[in-house]
Amino acid sequence: MANKKDKNRFYFNKDFLGSPEGRSVRILSEYYGPLKNIKKNKINDTIVFFGSARIKSEQEAKKILTNLNDSASDQVRKKAQKDVEMSKYYEDARKLAKKLTTWSKELDNKKSRYIITSGGGGGIMEAANRGAKEANGISVGLTISLPFEATSNEYISKGLDLKFHYFFMRKFWFIYLAKALVVWPGGFGTLDEVMELLTLIQTEKIKKKLPIVLYGSDFWNNVINWNYLVECGTISESDLDLFHISDDVNDSYDYIVKYLEEYKLAGPNF
Repeated sequence: MANKKDKNRFYFNKDFLGSPEGRSVRILSEYYGPLKNIKKNKINDTIVFFGSARIKSEQEAKKILTNLNDSASDQVRKKAQKDVEMSKYYEDARKLAKKLTTWSKELDNKKSRYIITSGGGGGIMEAANRGAKEANGISVGLTISLPFEATSNEYISKGLDLKFHYFFMRKFWFIYLAKALVVWPGGFGTLDEVMELLTLIQTEKIKKKLPIVLYGSDFWNNVINWNYLVECGTISESDLDLFHISDDVNDSYDYIVKYLEEYKLAGPNF
Protein backbone atom coordinates (compact mmCIF):
# COMPACT_ATOMS: atom_id res chain seq x y z
CA MET A 1 0.00 0.00 0.00
CA ALA A 2 1.36 3.41 -0.95
CA ASN A 3 2.39 5.78 1.85
CA LYS A 4 2.18 9.57 1.64
CA LYS A 5 5.70 9.81 0.23
CA ASP A 6 4.92 7.23 -2.47
CA LYS A 7 1.93 9.28 -3.64
CA ASN A 8 4.34 11.93 -4.87
CA ARG A 9 5.67 9.45 -7.42
CA PHE A 10 4.09 9.64 -10.85
CA TYR A 11 3.09 5.97 -10.98
CA PHE A 12 0.92 6.50 -7.87
CA ASN A 13 -0.45 9.83 -9.10
CA LYS A 14 -4.00 9.32 -10.39
CA ASP A 15 -4.11 12.75 -11.98
CA PHE A 16 -1.02 11.93 -14.02
CA LEU A 17 -2.17 8.42 -14.92
CA GLY A 18 -5.51 9.81 -16.11
CA SER A 19 -3.94 12.57 -18.15
CA PRO A 20 -3.07 12.58 -21.88
CA GLU A 21 0.60 12.29 -20.89
CA GLY A 22 -0.17 9.08 -19.00
CA ARG A 23 -1.95 7.43 -21.93
CA SER A 24 0.97 5.20 -22.91
CA VAL A 25 1.10 3.86 -19.33
CA ARG A 26 -2.63 3.10 -19.45
CA ILE A 27 -2.22 1.26 -22.76
CA LEU A 28 0.66 -0.81 -21.36
CA SER A 29 -1.50 -1.62 -18.33
CA GLU A 30 -4.11 -3.12 -20.66
CA TYR A 31 -1.40 -5.39 -22.05
CA TYR A 32 0.41 -6.49 -18.89
CA GLY A 33 -2.64 -6.65 -16.62
CA PRO A 34 -4.55 -9.22 -18.73
CA LEU A 35 -1.30 -11.08 -19.42
CA LYS A 36 -0.78 -11.61 -15.69
CA ASN A 37 -4.26 -13.11 -15.23
CA ILE A 38 -3.96 -15.25 -18.36
CA LYS A 39 -0.65 -16.70 -17.18
CA LYS A 40 -1.99 -17.23 -13.67
CA ASN A 41 -4.83 -19.33 -15.09
CA LYS A 42 -2.47 -21.18 -17.47
CA ILE A 43 -4.53 -20.29 -20.51
CA ASN A 44 -2.74 -21.32 -23.67
CA ASP A 45 -5.29 -20.32 -26.32
CA THR A 46 -8.93 -19.47 -26.86
CA ILE A 47 -12.03 -19.86 -29.01
CA VAL A 48 -13.67 -16.46 -29.39
CA PHE A 49 -17.39 -15.77 -29.69
CA PHE A 50 -18.38 -12.39 -31.17
CA GLY A 51 -22.03 -11.31 -31.25
CA SER A 52 -24.73 -8.92 -30.13
CA ALA A 53 -25.31 -7.99 -26.50
CA ARG A 54 -28.98 -7.41 -27.34
CA ILE A 55 -30.01 -10.96 -28.26
CA LYS A 56 -32.06 -12.46 -25.45
CA SER A 57 -32.33 -16.00 -24.17
CA GLU A 58 -35.38 -17.92 -25.34
CA GLN A 59 -36.85 -17.89 -21.84
CA GLU A 60 -36.46 -14.14 -21.44
CA ALA A 61 -37.74 -13.31 -24.93
CA LYS A 62 -40.83 -15.48 -24.57
CA LYS A 63 -41.56 -14.07 -21.13
CA ILE A 64 -41.49 -10.51 -22.47
CA LEU A 65 -43.80 -11.44 -25.37
CA THR A 66 -46.23 -13.29 -23.11
CA ASN A 67 -46.41 -10.42 -20.63
CA LEU A 68 -47.27 -7.77 -23.21
CA ASN A 69 -50.64 -6.24 -22.42
CA ASP A 70 -53.40 -5.56 -24.93
CA SER A 71 -52.41 -1.91 -25.20
CA ALA A 72 -48.93 -2.74 -26.55
CA SER A 73 -48.37 -1.14 -29.95
CA ASP A 74 -47.85 -3.18 -33.09
CA GLN A 75 -44.25 -1.98 -33.16
CA VAL A 76 -43.59 -3.19 -29.62
CA ARG A 77 -45.28 -6.52 -30.31
CA LYS A 78 -43.36 -6.98 -33.56
CA LYS A 79 -40.08 -6.26 -31.75
CA ALA A 80 -40.92 -8.81 -29.04
CA GLN A 81 -41.76 -11.43 -31.65
CA LYS A 82 -38.48 -10.74 -33.44
CA ASP A 83 -36.61 -11.13 -30.15
CA VAL A 84 -38.13 -14.60 -29.75
CA GLU A 85 -37.01 -15.48 -33.27
CA MET A 86 -33.49 -14.17 -32.65
CA SER A 87 -33.22 -16.00 -29.33
CA LYS A 88 -32.32 -19.16 -31.25
CA TYR A 89 -28.85 -17.67 -31.67
CA TYR A 90 -28.45 -17.26 -27.91
CA GLU A 91 -29.43 -20.88 -27.34
CA ASP A 92 -27.18 -22.16 -30.14
CA ALA A 93 -24.23 -20.12 -28.85
CA ARG A 94 -24.78 -21.59 -25.41
CA LYS A 95 -24.90 -25.14 -26.80
CA LEU A 96 -21.81 -24.68 -28.98
CA ALA A 97 -19.78 -23.16 -26.14
CA LYS A 98 -20.73 -26.07 -23.90
CA LYS A 99 -19.88 -28.62 -26.59
CA LEU A 100 -16.48 -27.06 -27.36
CA THR A 101 -15.63 -26.75 -23.67
CA THR A 102 -16.47 -30.40 -23.06
CA TRP A 103 -14.20 -31.36 -25.96
CA SER A 104 -11.33 -29.13 -24.80
CA LYS A 105 -11.45 -30.55 -21.27
CA GLU A 106 -10.89 -34.02 -22.67
CA LEU A 107 -7.59 -33.02 -24.27
CA ASP A 108 -4.41 -34.20 -22.56
CA ASN A 109 -2.71 -30.87 -21.85
CA LYS A 110 -1.04 -29.29 -18.87
CA LYS A 111 -2.33 -25.88 -19.92
CA SER A 112 -5.93 -24.84 -20.45
CA ARG A 113 -6.66 -25.10 -24.17
CA TYR A 114 -9.29 -23.53 -26.40
CA ILE A 115 -10.93 -21.55 -23.61
CA ILE A 116 -14.22 -19.91 -24.57
CA THR A 117 -13.76 -16.14 -24.65
CA SER A 118 -16.39 -13.46 -25.19
CA GLY A 119 -16.78 -9.72 -24.80
CA GLY A 120 -18.19 -10.47 -21.38
CA GLY A 121 -21.49 -8.61 -21.76
CA GLY A 122 -25.03 -9.84 -22.27
CA GLY A 123 -26.67 -11.57 -25.21
CA ILE A 124 -24.41 -13.82 -27.27
CA MET A 125 -21.51 -13.02 -24.97
CA GLU A 126 -23.46 -14.19 -21.94
CA ALA A 127 -24.53 -17.33 -23.81
CA ALA A 128 -20.90 -18.19 -24.58
CA ASN A 129 -19.73 -17.85 -20.97
CA ARG A 130 -22.85 -19.60 -19.75
CA GLY A 131 -22.34 -22.60 -22.00
CA ALA A 132 -18.72 -22.97 -20.85
CA LYS A 133 -19.80 -22.84 -17.22
CA GLU A 134 -22.48 -25.48 -17.84
CA ALA A 135 -19.67 -27.76 -19.02
CA ASN A 136 -17.79 -27.01 -15.78
CA GLY A 137 -15.09 -25.19 -17.69
CA ILE A 138 -13.51 -21.79 -17.32
CA SER A 139 -14.19 -18.90 -19.66
CA VAL A 140 -12.88 -15.40 -20.24
CA GLY A 141 -14.78 -12.12 -20.54
CA LEU A 142 -12.95 -9.24 -22.19
CA THR A 143 -15.26 -6.55 -20.90
CA ILE A 144 -15.24 -2.85 -21.73
CA SER A 145 -16.82 0.23 -20.22
CA LEU A 146 -19.88 1.26 -22.27
CA PRO A 147 -22.56 3.90 -21.62
CA PHE A 148 -25.67 1.88 -22.45
CA GLU A 149 -24.99 -1.82 -21.85
CA ALA A 150 -23.98 -4.09 -18.98
CA THR A 151 -20.33 -5.01 -19.37
CA SER A 152 -19.96 -8.12 -17.22
CA ASN A 153 -22.14 -11.21 -17.04
CA GLU A 154 -22.41 -13.59 -14.11
CA TYR A 155 -20.96 -16.59 -15.97
CA ILE A 156 -17.39 -15.32 -16.48
CA SER A 157 -14.90 -17.31 -14.43
CA LYS A 158 -13.40 -15.76 -11.31
CA GLY A 159 -10.30 -13.72 -12.10
CA LEU A 160 -11.02 -13.75 -15.84
CA ASP A 161 -13.27 -10.70 -16.11
CA LEU A 162 -10.66 -8.55 -17.83
CA LYS A 163 -11.95 -5.00 -18.16
CA PHE A 164 -10.70 -2.60 -20.85
CA HIS A 165 -11.00 1.06 -21.69
CA TYR A 166 -9.38 0.90 -25.13
CA PHE A 167 -11.20 -1.02 -27.84
CA PHE A 168 -7.99 -1.68 -29.75
CA MET A 169 -6.32 -3.34 -26.75
CA ARG A 170 -9.42 -5.46 -26.22
CA LYS A 171 -9.29 -6.49 -29.88
CA PHE A 172 -5.63 -7.37 -29.50
CA TRP A 173 -6.42 -9.84 -26.71
CA PHE A 174 -9.35 -11.29 -28.65
CA ILE A 175 -7.10 -12.19 -31.57
CA TYR A 176 -3.72 -12.81 -29.94
CA LEU A 177 -4.73 -16.04 -28.20
CA ALA A 178 -7.50 -17.10 -30.59
CA LYS A 179 -7.32 -20.40 -32.42
CA ALA A 180 -10.90 -20.23 -33.71
CA LEU A 181 -13.71 -17.68 -33.88
CA VAL A 182 -17.48 -17.89 -34.13
CA VAL A 183 -19.23 -14.70 -35.22
CA TRP A 184 -22.93 -14.48 -34.43
CA PRO A 185 -25.49 -11.88 -35.52
CA GLY A 186 -24.60 -8.49 -34.16
CA GLY A 187 -24.48 -4.76 -34.72
CA PHE A 188 -21.78 -2.22 -35.43
CA GLY A 189 -19.34 -3.72 -32.91
CA THR A 190 -19.63 -7.25 -34.26
CA LEU A 191 -19.32 -6.08 -37.86
CA ASP A 192 -16.27 -4.01 -36.92
CA GLU A 193 -14.64 -7.01 -35.24
CA VAL A 194 -15.22 -9.48 -38.06
CA MET A 195 -14.20 -7.06 -40.81
CA GLU A 196 -10.97 -6.15 -39.04
CA LEU A 197 -10.26 -9.83 -38.49
CA LEU A 198 -10.81 -10.69 -42.16
CA THR A 199 -8.68 -7.70 -43.21
CA LEU A 200 -5.79 -8.83 -41.02
CA ILE A 201 -5.95 -12.34 -42.45
CA GLN A 202 -6.36 -11.14 -46.04
CA THR A 203 -3.32 -8.87 -45.69
CA GLU A 204 -1.36 -11.61 -43.89
CA LYS A 205 -0.89 -9.57 -40.74
CA ILE A 206 -2.33 -12.67 -39.11
CA LYS A 207 -0.46 -15.70 -40.41
CA LYS A 208 -1.80 -18.43 -38.14
CA LYS A 209 -4.54 -20.73 -39.40
CA LEU A 210 -7.88 -19.62 -38.00
CA PRO A 211 -11.20 -21.35 -38.57
CA ILE A 212 -13.87 -18.66 -38.68
CA VAL A 213 -17.57 -19.53 -38.53
CA LEU A 214 -20.20 -16.95 -39.43
CA TYR A 215 -23.27 -18.33 -37.72
CA GLY A 216 -26.67 -17.66 -39.26
CA SER A 217 -26.84 -17.67 -43.05
CA ASP A 218 -30.04 -15.59 -43.18
CA PHE A 219 -28.39 -12.86 -41.16
CA TRP A 220 -25.00 -12.80 -42.87
CA ASN A 221 -26.25 -13.12 -46.43
CA ASN A 222 -28.74 -10.30 -45.86
CA VAL A 223 -26.31 -7.98 -44.10
CA ILE A 224 -23.37 -8.52 -46.46
CA ASN A 225 -23.63 -9.40 -50.14
CA TRP A 226 -20.37 -11.34 -50.37
CA ASN A 227 -20.84 -12.33 -54.00
CA TYR A 228 -21.45 -8.71 -54.99
CA LEU A 229 -18.11 -7.76 -53.43
CA VAL A 230 -16.48 -10.41 -55.64
CA GLU A 231 -18.45 -9.21 -58.69
CA CYS A 232 -17.28 -5.63 -58.07
CA GLY A 233 -13.70 -6.82 -57.75
CA THR A 234 -13.25 -5.36 -54.28
CA ILE A 235 -12.41 -8.80 -52.87
CA SER A 236 -11.17 -11.97 -54.53
CA GLU A 237 -13.30 -15.08 -54.89
CA SER A 238 -10.69 -16.93 -52.82
CA ASP A 239 -11.41 -14.53 -49.94
CA LEU A 240 -14.74 -16.30 -49.47
CA ASP A 241 -12.73 -19.29 -48.27
CA LEU A 242 -11.59 -17.33 -45.22
CA PHE A 243 -14.83 -18.19 -43.40
CA HIS A 244 -17.50 -20.85 -43.16
CA ILE A 245 -21.19 -19.94 -42.92
CA SER A 246 -23.21 -22.30 -40.75
CA ASP A 247 -26.71 -22.72 -39.34
CA ASP A 248 -26.09 -25.73 -37.16
CA VAL A 249 -24.29 -26.29 -33.85
CA ASN A 250 -22.95 -29.70 -34.83
CA ASP A 251 -21.74 -28.47 -38.22
CA SER A 252 -19.92 -25.55 -36.56
CA TYR A 253 -18.41 -27.84 -33.94
CA ASP A 254 -17.21 -30.34 -36.54
CA TYR A 255 -15.72 -27.59 -38.72
CA ILE A 256 -13.79 -26.04 -35.83
CA VAL A 257 -12.56 -29.26 -34.24
CA LYS A 258 -11.49 -30.79 -37.54
CA TYR A 259 -9.58 -27.61 -38.39
CA LEU A 260 -7.87 -27.45 -34.99
CA GLU A 261 -6.94 -31.12 -35.06
CA GLU A 262 -5.45 -30.72 -38.53
CA TYR A 263 -3.28 -27.70 -37.70
CA LYS A 264 -2.52 -28.15 -33.99
CA LEU A 265 1.01 -29.45 -34.65
CA ALA A 266 1.73 -27.16 -37.59
CA GLY A 267 3.71 -23.95 -37.17
CA PRO A 268 1.16 -21.44 -38.54
CA ASN A 269 -1.33 -22.14 -35.73
CA PHE A 270 1.02 -21.20 -32.91
